[in-house]
Amino acid sequence: MKKEKGYVVREYKNPIKRYCQTMDLKDDPELVAEYIKRHSEAEAWPEIRKGIREVGILEMEIYILGTRLFMIVETPLDFDWVTAMAKLATLPRQAEWEEYMSIFQKADPKASSAEKWQLMERIFYLYE
Repeated sequence: MKKEKGYVVREYKNPIKRYCQTMDLKDDPELVAEYIKRHSEAEAWPEIRKGIREVGILEMEIYILGTRLFMIVETPLDFDWVTAMAKLATLPRQAEWEEYMSIFQKADPKASSAEKWQLMERIFYLYE
């Protein structure tokens, strides 16, 4: 969805955790275009979407600027990142998906999702 039309934002009744991550793609416009296509609703594998939910992730968004990716992950407060990422790596087709996507990424092709995506630290927000 284009930002001019706005984005749907899920509202939660309870506080959540938010994780922000980044990763770089290879600097090739054709590869970047294919990476975007493979993440479209029509192309993303249903098993991957199911696995993301199965490990406890409530919402996930990926944004792009040039070759830089930025991901936002929202989870319940009791979510444990390390445990969830270890479980995600064992789910059906996850390793296959990582390999399928690795041709686009500036990362070790054999790396797990948790190894490719680098967690970011929040340094600012609009304080109340």
